[in-house]
Amino acid sequence: MSVSAQRLLEELQIFDVDCEEALSEKLAELCILYGQNEEGMVAELIAFCTRTGKVCLTSETLNSFEHECLSKKLSRVPRDGGHAGARDIVSIQELIEVEEEEESLLNSYTTPSKGSQKRAITTPETPLTKRTVSTWSPHQLLSPSSFSPSATPSQKYNSRNNRGEVVTSFGSTQGVSWSGRGGAGNISLKVLGGPESLTGSYKSMFQKLPDIRDVLTCKIEELGSELKEHYKIEAFTPVLVPAQEPVTLLGQIGCDTNGKLNSKSVILEGDREHSSGAQIPVNLSELKEYSLFPGQVVVMEGINTTGRRFIATKVYEGVPLPFYQPTKEDGDFEQHVVLVACGPYTTSDSITYDPLLDLIATINRDQPDVCILFGPFLDAKHEQVENCLLTSPFEDIFKQCLRTIIEGTRSSGSHLVFVPSVRDVHREPVYPQPPFSYSDLPRDDRKRVQFVSEPCSLSVNGVIFGLTSTDLLFHMGAEEISSASGTSDRLSRILKHILTQRSYYPLYPPQEDMAIDYENFYTYAQLPVTPDVFIIPSELKYFVKDVLGCVCVNPGRLTKGQVGGTFGRLFLRRQQAAGGEGRRSPCTAVQVVRI
Repeated sequence: MSVSAQRLLEELQIFDVDCEEALSEKLAELCILYGQNEEGMVAELIAFCTRTGKVCLTSETLNSFEHECLSKKLSRVPRDGGHAGARDIVSIQELIEVEEEEESLLNSYTTPSKGSQKRAITTPETPLTKRTVSTWSPHQLLSPSSFSPSATPSQKYNSRNNRGEVVTSFGSTQGVSWSGRGGAGNISLKVLGGPESLTGSYKSMFQKLPDIRDVLTCKIEELGSELKEHYKIEAFTPVLVPAQEPVTLLGQIGCDTNGKLNSKSVILEGDREHSSGAQIPVNLSELKEYSLFPGQVVVMEGINTTGRRFIATKVYEGVPLPFYQPTKEDGDFEQHVVLVACGPYTTSDSITYDPLLDLIATINRDQPDVCILFGPFLDAKHEQVENCLLTSPFEDIFKQCLRTIIEGTRSSGSHLVFVPSVRDVHREPVYPQPPFSYSDLPRDDRKRVQFVSEPCSLSVNGVIFGLTSTDLLFHMGAEEISSASGTSDRLSRILKHILTQRSYYPLYPPQEDMAIDYENFYTYAQLPVTPDVFIIPSELKYFVKDVLGCVCVNPGRLTKGQVGGTFGRLFLRRQQAAGGEGRRSPCTAVQVVRI
């Protein structure tokens, strides 16, 4: 730290105080010793002289100033002059261990009467262990006070009285043991996707409009080809060609304005091969039932007598992809317990991560075979993040959170899968999201910790999980329009759309806060197969539904504002289908539980 004696003299002249050269050098030494700049030190000195009635600046005055003011109010900087920063609890614990080892070595050369009284008394019943890392609790690993000046626990969260309550169930949960083997069995985790999965970061915001058009056109043509083959359709008609007989059109649903889609604003944008991308308004009055959203690829049958308006009479249902067929490489298993949870992992009025610590305690207690944890881990929408109240970089807080989870669950042995989110504040909010990078991952944990992209198709011993942290249910629910003669479940309709459109985000245009890179979207955000289990966390109410043979789970979020939320647990058991019965889902039971 550089301090100028001349600058000190100038600051003192402002208050009309004369100072000898020797005293200014002494004052400069005090600045360096107590980490003060010239302006701050002079302000403290003038305040001290005014309070004590000292008029002249002498050596005795400086000695009194140092003894009575500086040594009490101001903290000394480290001797090496470096910035120590906020040490985390782990580094502090390591320093304590080194000091204890040095003290033990010193005491071995002294008599018992001269030994340190601070040492713990050791007996055969309570021996002194050489290393205490295994006994650390997650509370020690995570130190919110190091990155937030107001790390006070949430009163509403701590006062909840419904902990562990099962709020919804699926399948035969009676007699099911929700305690796993902590990954002790043969667990095979493999990311599906072709030709390769997203493994690293990429340059975003470089896409051109023709590239986006090409992606959307390919999606229309690929799905159109599948529907044409499935329904044995002879040929598609161009959208602008008038015909007196019923015709079949292929295209993508859109809106004729910038507003929200409604039954009067539906247009059909044709494919490039048959219609050269032309658009035509669609009349839905002749349809008894329909469910449409912007970006949906559809095949419609109807009348187009003028070539200016198409009267739809039938909408062909989408066709899902086949299910994955396990191979010998996937291995066999009797049963697995999978825990799924989605952030935020701390309440909106606190940054103490108490819900995360409670989740870690649940993992250590139940020892699930696999834990799938979705972001955000440090939410961009958190009050202290939005108001810039955190004192540490976002990346450092995230790493401390990650370290807490990995080391805090080490005793359970559970395999950990981390799925990022566009709401993770320390990353670029681009979709799809590359996996987290964590260079500090200990070698012992590398076999049980896996970082995947968002979205992702993950195989757990041949059971395919569709994973996405994006609130697609909320996005599509705000845009979908429907008409049905009887009662219809909106969430089931949306889930069916996702599976039949074969995409993790079929909505186009996307919601305003979604920044999609369409070249990578086409490569990494498509469904390779219909998943056995689809985990789709949402702000909407938790649920478990069987849609087209796929078990769809919304485990909710671990926190909801200032109160605790929910997480999910799944029981997997591969079942052999009986003769003529067809496929049986390997997910036999699901529960959504309050934290």
